[in-house]
Amino acid sequence: MRELPQLKVRLQRFLAEAGVASRRASEPLILEGRVAVNGQLVRQLGVRVDPERDSVTLDSKRLQPRRKIYVAVNKPPGVVCSRKDEFGRPLIYEFLPKEWGHLHSVGRLDYASEGLIFLTNDGQLSFHLTHPRYGVRKKYLATVEGRVDGAVLERFTQGLWHQGDRLKAEKARLVSASRSRSVVELELVEGKNREVRRLFESQGITVRRLLRTQIGKIKLGELPPGKWRALTPAEIKSLLS
Repeated sequence: MRELPQLKVRLQRFLAEAGVASRRASEPLILEGRVAVNGQLVRQLGVRVDPERDSVTLDSKRLQPRRKIYVAVNKPPGVVCSRKDEFGRPLIYEFLPKEWGHLHSVGRLDYASEGLIFLTNDGQLSFHLTHPRYGVRKKYLATVEGRVDGAVLERFTQGLWHQGDRLKAEKARLVSASRSRSVVELELVEGKNREVRRLFESQGITVRRLLRTQIGKIKLGELPPGKWRALTPAEIKSLLS
């Protein structure tokens, strides 16, 4: 398994992940001098700790972060990958048990997109899966209007500029095509905001459906929309290898 860099997190986040209180409610505990890191009382916000190495206590009682949880969800269209939504739209967290409200999504799928997304409380895994330098690939199936030809797919894999960003697919293949509709499979590494949709937009092509089918070696498979499953230890290891 590839070794990940040790990532420090804000003390408020550590307290929240240890089940003490929310991040905001943890702030007064710090300011009151009730929290110590490696034996030293902390009375200011902004301190960062290494969850794997630092000793954190509250009122002299050592805290332990919650066990790591790794969940795969088949996100339906019309669901938001956020904790709150000003328009009252459904949230992806509503599909999970309430006690898992501290998990966060690894990257996002936009409101209209669907398919495989991970939720976890492991910040290091999230960093590994979303940082371009690790090259974790994601596969998508895009159903678009009209017939897509080989020249378009070649432009995708060569890379192109759109609204100031360079967009690029590692692989692009035509799954099926008719005069009115095409299905294209794309494989990406970097995953810029709405990158798949923007690739097609750059060619004047309208996306009717966008489904993420795979992250690393983990496939969506037969997981029904709106359902979740826990990742196995072997699957978690594969994401880091």
